[in-house]
Amino acid sequence: MRALLIWAALCTAIAVPIIAAAFSPLLAWREPIYIAAGFAGIVGMALMLLQPLLIGGRLPGIRASDNRRLHLWIGVLVVTAVVLHVAGLWITSPPDVIDVLLFRSPAPFGIWGALAMWAVFVSAALGLWRVHGRPQLHVWRIAHTACAILIVSGTILHAAMIEGTMHPLTKLLLGAVIFAATLHVIIERKAWARLVRQRKP
Repeated sequence: MRALLIWAALCTAIAVPIIAAAFSPLLAWREPIYIAAGFAGIVGMALMLLQPLLIGGRLPGIRASDNRRLHLWIGVLVVTAVVLHVAGLWITSPPDVIDVLLFRSPAPFGIWGALAMWAVFVSAALGLWRVHGRPQLHVWRIAHTACAILIVSGTILHAAMIEGTMHPLTKLLLGAVIFAATLHVIIERKAWARLVRQRKP
């Protein structure tokens, strides 16, 4: 019963913001490519909720050996969603996207979005390094955790500042859940503390 409730709550947290956005009246004035780009961003944000839950082993019914593999594949989906989001916006308004990518955008939400995007790419590169290389584990965890913090905080602020198709209440609730789950796992895994202990003489 507990496992069923956890999965029901997770599916609700992911599905409700997407469904609410699908009924936004703002969609009537948007181009199809702009709508697709927007929903790619929404889906990417929703998928971020899975990442800390997987790496923290909080999802029932998934074997511990599968958590890291699923974390990696969800990461691939997040990267794909970010690329589609940016590419769609590029097609509709290249100058605005260039300003955002170069941190020249006058809108604060653009700066936070760019920071989150670059952190997603760095995090993906770190994931590949972990799979194919031999990084120092404690240093790798610090770098990956720092990226996770920037991704989550940047994405939440980016979404919160935009008056777009996402319903204000649902995006704030989704952001709060993602932030809480990420913070809990970071504190639980104590990546920072392990590095400090390792450096002590």
